Amino acid sequence: MRYPKECILKECEEAIIRPLEKGDEPLLRKFYEKTTEKERWYMRASIEDPDFISKRLEDIEKGSVVSIIGLCHDEIMGIGTLYLRPFGATRHVGRFRIIVLPEYRQKRLGTWLLLDLIQIAMDKGLEALRTDLVVGVEDAAIEAVTKFDFFKEAVLRDYVKDPEGNRHDLVIMIKRLHRGWSDF
Repeated sequence: MRYPKECILKECEEAIIRPLEKGDEPLLRKFYEKTTEKERWYMRASIEDPDFISKRLEDIEKGSVVSIIGLCHDEIMGIGTLYLRPFGATRHVGRFRIIVLPEYRQKRLGTWLLLDLIQIAMDKGLEALRTDLVVGVEDAAIEAVTKFDFFKEAVLRDYVKDPEGNRHDLVIMIKRLHRGWSDF
């Protein structure tokens, strides 16, 4: 993939997509500070952990994580992260997570990030992509990935709890990958 990549969002707003770099730590901190408390609840790690961002950047250097960011007006408005396993029975499956700030949702930034993550996964030789989403909380994301041929592999009933203690289903969405875009 060639980066930085210029993208046009809805309403003709421009965005730049590029890999997350070590020097982006202040931008990344600012981005996570803008996420809502409820969004942070569903992340796999706490951003309140002072080592959260440095650990993420170390994982990128090790090659176990690939993160791309969507920049608008020199600020991160969205981040897409692909988690890779270096060995084992599921090393052919990548997991991903995309977070877009509320003011940039429904503007196609998440779509651009997803397209790039799919291409990165294919370039890395992965055979499938997986994302786990919370029903009733991340319904827009479930609808979005479905448009890109992700399908429900499983639903774990009452598997997650929201901050108030209410239970929600967790849906595991899978996309089979092809060797190249021409294989679709």
